[in-house]
Amino acid sequence: MKRLQKAIAEAGITSRRKAEELIKEGKVKVNGNLIQELGYKVDEKDRIEVNGMPITNEKKVYFLLNKPRGIITSVSDEKSRKTVVDLIPCQERIYPVGRLDYDTTGVLLLTNDGEFTNILMHPSNKIEKVYMAKIKGLVKGDAIKTLKQGVILEGQKVKAEHIKLRKTDPKTNTSMVEITIHEGKNHQVKKMFESVGYQVLKLKRERVAFFDLKGLKSGEYRSLTPKEVAKVYALSSKRPKYETK
Repeated sequence: MKRLQKAIAEAGITSRRKAEELIKEGKVKVNGNLIQELGYKVDEKDRIEVNGMPITNEKKVYFLLNKPRGIITSVSDEKSRKTVVDLIPCQERIYPVGRLDYDTTGVLLLTNDGEFTNILMHPSNKIEKVYMAKIKGLVKGDAIKTLKQGVILEGQKVKAEHIKLRKTDPKTNTSMVEITIHEGKNHQVKKMFESVGYQVLKLKRERVAFFDLKGLKSGEYRSLTPKEVAKVYALSSKRPKYETK
């Protein structure tokens, strides 16, 4: 027996967190009955439907993409714009792990494994996300100090776990700043710099956990190795109650 949201995530429909939202929104049925209880248990004999479609267990697949600019981080787009899923020919129903803005480039993982996604996204695992930001203006030391100490965004305090001024260019009035965060809030890095008076001109995610862009040009992707997948699962060992959440 397992929790309904875990069964949905393991089927590759979405992440466990999103599965919980679908259950609460009344979009999940088990054996024809509407279920909105997050603790509801199911087994392999139960028929689970999400948005009227029965779920099946797909082969788990994992990809690392060097996301280019001008691509939507989504599985579909109402304006028919190209999405990151369109860049990876795959029979399985994959989705991105987290989001990158339309104009942000760099490391993006895609999978149909909800447990894998939850490990990388869950705040308690404190997964490092490293960005290189091109900033308008010459960034001062007091701004760096403030970002290290933390700023308030939408009522919550966020901070740079590591931040380093890599270069300033007085001729172009720009700076290059490397910043590491643990959270993954919407437009977080851009908003953090805005809070201390700077505009992000370009943003590239260079690393998530131990995944980087080595060997991948913009728009290229590769499959993860079994060792890499196992290494991600090992990251959850710091949270013993992970399986029972």
